[in-house]
Amino acid sequence: MSPAAPLPACAGTGSKLEQRHAIVHDLGRQPYEPVWRAMQAFTDVRTDDSADELWLVEHEPVFTLGQAGKPEHVLVPGDIPVIHVDRGGQVTYHGPGQLVAYPLLDLKRLKIGVRDYVCRIEQAIIDTLDEWNIGAARKDGAPGVYVNGAKIASLGIRVRRGCTFHGLAFNIAGESTAAFARINPCGYAGLQVVALSDLGGPPSLDAVKPVLLEQLGRQFGLAWRHEAPPPA
Repeated sequence: MSPAAPLPACAGTGSKLEQRHAIVHDLGRQPYEPVWRAMQAFTDVRTDDSADELWLVEHEPVFTLGQAGKPEHVLVPGDIPVIHVDRGGQVTYHGPGQLVAYPLLDLKRLKIGVRDYVCRIEQAIIDTLDEWNIGAARKDGAPGVYVNGAKIASLGIRVRRGCTFHGLAFNIAGESTAAFARINPCGYAGLQVVALSDLGGPPSLDAVKPVLLEQLGRQFGLAWRHEAPPPA
């Protein structure tokens, strides 16, 4: 796959939104399926008055296939489970050393569309990488963020009743990329994958979380309030 060429900034990503408060839950390290089911349940019961939330998590190893995901893109799963889920996109991997963020946002209330939402997430990741002087880019027709053609962050979203769930996966430590060799990442054979620590950035998720939160807050006009997650 050819290197990702920089694209113009998405329309609207530089515009300011009215600032609102939103809740951050840091879930720590968790298996995938219970968190996915909790996202679905949250989205199903939320109302127009529900606060937006952002969940941060580091998953146990798992491959997830999107709604239209083709099983042939899972090459050698081995001992890693494969779960078919209700997001867009093809197959990806989640595991230790990867920072996953699930924005649970009411797009109607924020007055932004789905394309703008995706662009704002990508821009937040690009601006986060700039903290460590790493230049990153979008790739037309292939959502996510790339450094010199290698994918460092994937996006897979779902919008239900104007509200988002699923989200982004950001490779931080080098260990987070090895399992991508067992799949065609995002449905692309031979797509190279890279982690922040491979590029001279920190290998620690805790070092990246506050920077990513700041940039997501800036993109969506959200002021974060950290709260302990509810009991499982």
